[in-house]
Amino acid sequence: MKIFPAIDIKGGKCVRLLKGNFENLTQYNNSPLEQANTFANFGFKNLHLIDLDGALEGKLVNKSIIQNIAKINNIKIQVGGGVRSLAQIEELLNLGVDKVIIGTKGIENINFLKNACEKFTGKIALAIDVRNGFIALSGWKKQTNILASDFIKKVYGFEISRIIYTDIDRDGTKSGANIEGTIKFSNSVDIPMIISGGISSLQDVINIKQKKSEKIEGIIVGKAIYDESIDLKELSRIT
Repeated sequence: MKIFPAIDIKGGKCVRLLKGNFENLTQYNNSPLEQANTFANFGFKNLHLIDLDGALEGKLVNKSIIQNIAKINNIKIQVGGGVRSLAQIEELLNLGVDKVIIGTKGIENINFLKNACEKFTGKIALAIDVRNGFIALSGWKKQTNILASDFIKKVYGFEISRIIYTDIDRDGTKSGANIEGTIKFSNSVDIPMIISGGISSLQDVINIKQKKSEKIEGIIVGKAIYDESIDLKELSRIT
């Protein structure tokens, strides 16, 4: 089980949002690079980075920060936020990013997602952000009537490396992950899944691990780390 500590970047700062709401933002003292080094020092091997400025502007904004984090020894990073073109994907990979996360663009344009997976084999992660089973786009501001379970059937065989499944209503709330919902969804696809949204305690992580689902590749942990609801040393022992 891979643990992905999360770093959300806005204005060069390390922040967390509540349910993706930019009006409900908490800023933290550590810079993104400092925070990434902290995670690395605790032995974490995988990080989840979102360029929130990029998500808003539709282009890569915090390039130098991402590049510096990618240089940290023994760290693999998956990065998303505003990825709209094959050129942007290539740029991120050239910076040292391990996986590039595609969300809105790939869901609105399935051919783009297919082309990205074909050109960058094993490097594309698909972000599926879900509210009551339906996909939300554009930083969760645009609610669709597309069922996640229906959409995933359309991209079968695309060689997507992993799916990041986020329950929007739980993200940033520390109310506990939607474990059952995610596992139910994972059973409908043959793609590794990353659980995101609502992790509130070490016990949540243990509960997911105990499910022993072959489809669940890892867990993203964000706000609970920053609010010190989860001790990093104890979390680092769970792999």
